Amino acid sequence: MEPGGITTALARRLVDGQFPQWSWLPIRAVARQGMDNRSFRLGDDLVVRLPAGEWYALQVAKEQMWLPRLGPLLPLPIPQPLAHGVPGCGYPYPWSIYRWIDGTTAAESVTDWRPIAEPLGRFLAALHHVDPRGGPEPGRHNFFRGAPVSVYAEETTAAIDTLSHEIARSGAHAVWAAATATHWTGPPRWFHGDVSADNLLTRATHRTVSRAG
Repeated sequence: MEPGGITTALARRLVDGQFPQWSWLPIRAVARQGMDNRSFRLGDDLVVRLPAGEWYALQVAKEQMWLPRLGPLLPLPIPQPLAHGVPGCGYPYPWSIYRWIDGTTAAESVTDWRPIAEPLGRFLAALHHVDPRGGPEPGRHNFFRGAPVSVYAEETTAAIDTLSHEIARSGAHAVWAAATATHWTGPPRWFHGDVSADNLLTRATHRTVSRAG
């Protein structure tokens, strides 16, 4: 389904058809949308997240299973799934309803990262120390994050060739060769695969929140 076809009206139909206990709540599109999902506020306390494509939809089962387990072990709030939706109303993917987390993205609000660095570092360190047994392996559901970097060899080589008139092709290939010569040899770890300013929510007190992409 094209992202443009994921509308407020579609979200309304899905909620009303599958979770009638929330059918009385008003629904409206979130102003700042992400790439992976289209999000809609459901009342004041909930948010509907509809994956924008097949690859993104593969994340739903993982999030439904692991976010409730990880949340109590981490020092900052992360998204909390409350309901697991199924395809319907012409929409072909599983989807979720989460508890809404107030805040603005760090990309919008942060100019000085120093107050954020310490709590964000504590959060990432805590995530690294969560028992990884049974956790998801690298795969299509997470765009192969955690796999050897060589998994991106084909697209990296194609990108270097495409940009060869703008960059030093031999230098880029040398950097790529150095990167693929390294390998993680430690035990498995949980890690955040996309710590970007668009994926962090902040509040006036500079409290940082990690959100799903």
